[in-house]
Amino acid sequence: MSLILEDVWKSYPVRGGRRDILRGISCTIDRGDQVGILGRNGAGKSTLMRVMAGVEAPTRGRVRREMSISWPLGSGFGLQASLTGADNARFIARIYGLDVAETLDFVQDFAEIGRYFFEPVRTYSSGMMSRLLMALSFSVKFDCYLVDEIISAGDQRFVARCQTMLEERLGNASLLMVSHFADHIRQYCRTAVVLRNGLLELYEDIDEGIAVYQSL
Repeated sequence: MSLILEDVWKSYPVRGGRRDILRGISCTIDRGDQVGILGRNGAGKSTLMRVMAGVEAPTRGRVRREMSISWPLGSGFGLQASLTGADNARFIARIYGLDVAETLDFVQDFAEIGRYFFEPVRTYSSGMMSRLLMALSFSVKFDCYLVDEIISAGDQRFVARCQTMLEERLGNASLLMVSHFADHIRQYCRTAVVLRNGLLELYEDIDEGIAVYQSL
């Protein structure tokens, strides 16, 4: 099972034309791969993650998903602010064919937001929102997890819980992680890619990839 990008381009309209963010990326992520994605601000890392997840379609090229891919962990993708946290959990459970009661129990226990679990998400503080988003993300066991910096969200105890849960899930899953923190990349990833000028440069040696990124 793999995630395969074939000559993927992504551009957005700008004044006077279009701007290419991804410029013909081809790569294969196999089951069990753990890859850190590095690049300067504005290089297109989050765009790449959204294309991989299917949140956005490529302008050109093809993305083949032979394994289940998470949305970027902790992102608000699919979250409806007018619904309660519980209602959002029910929605996720039904979309992914999960047991609704078990999903509700898991999300409520992991998020630890008390009675707010039954209140509209629009009433949440940013901290409660982060807790709910991470709980929803971990409620589905994906073949490949996408992580976009969110591992550092929340208070120290909650961050530790998220890190422990991620490590447990990675025993049988792949990982694609965007982070500006070299220690996170070293902790979770086995290889690194640097996104530069819309293309990926692969480094089997994590420290070499980090050094290239830090020299940009």
